[in-house]
Amino acid sequence: MLMNRIEKAAVNNPARRALQRLYEVPALLDLAGGPLTPGSRAVEIGCGSGYGTKLILDRFRAAQVDAIDLDPDMIARAQRRLADRPGRVRLTVGDATDLRSAFGAEDDTYDAAFDFAIIHHIPDWRSAVAEIARVLKPGGVFAFDEVTAHALARPSYRKLFVHPEHDRFTADDFLAELPRHGLDVHGARTKIQADYLLGTARKQNPGRT
Repeated sequence: MLMNRIEKAAVNNPARRALQRLYEVPALLDLAGGPLTPGSRAVEIGCGSGYGTKLILDRFRAAQVDAIDLDPDMIARAQRRLADRPGRVRLTVGDATDLRSAFGAEDDTYDAAFDFAIIHHIPDWRSAVAEIARVLKPGGVFAFDEVTAHALARPSYRKLFVHPEHDRFTADDFLAELPRHGLDVHGARTKIQADYLLGTARKQNPGRT
């Protein structure tokens, strides 16, 4: 589901970027145990204007990022923002539940996947989790920062923003869904009365005992 005009303005303002840069990314790095290993390839769903993509490259030290968004305007903004990273970023308009169509992503393609508050916009959010699990390599990390049903039910959210009305998830719902797709939660934090959830999970490695 596309963001409305008000939410697009909210996610593109300096305060949102500062929160992402100064709190969310350090928290996710801590939960993930540090940056990615050298040469890592990552995918970002709902990349927006590319600010999160830049942080994945600079702070998580991904060698390459494939980034997708439903909104052509956001992809155009991301292309401008990341023009100084030739060969390191692929950007496309597409559906986060179908990364094969977007990037030709086969099973076990990526070392990491990132969700900066996008899955709550997807009506079939479980399919998005399943797709992330499919494309992650065994041992790959999934870093997520999400808005829960508790926040979406607040009058301010309901008045200003547009989100799917059915099958919204709480923090517990989201964390319970991950193991169903072979993703083991390694750490999670909630904030503001469980309105927001940050965490990391790793794809199970069947070869390990």
